[in-house]
Amino acid sequence: MGFVRLVIFGFIFMTGAYLLISVYSRSVRREKLEKHWAEVHPNGGDPMARETFIELGMKDYQSSLRRKLILLVYVLPVILIATIHFITTYT
Repeated sequence: MGFVRLVIFGFIFMTGAYLLISVYSRSVRREKLEKHWAEVHPNGGDPMARETFIELGMKDYQSSLRRKLILLVYVLPVILIATIHFITTYT
């Protein structure tokens, strides 16, 4: 029963961590795109072009390696717990 509880609460915690890290990473990327636009167009530029630039940048982010690396939030704790279990049980 303890293992089932560990799996359930672990999954809930990892999902929460994934969501928080994902939202934070997206907001950082969007902020970088906005700053880059502001540097290139100090007077503001065309608002529609700005929005298109940011949306294209965010679309590139969707297929980036950084976004996929965030999924390690699920993988690393499982590997860590399995390693600790193996070490404490078999050594």
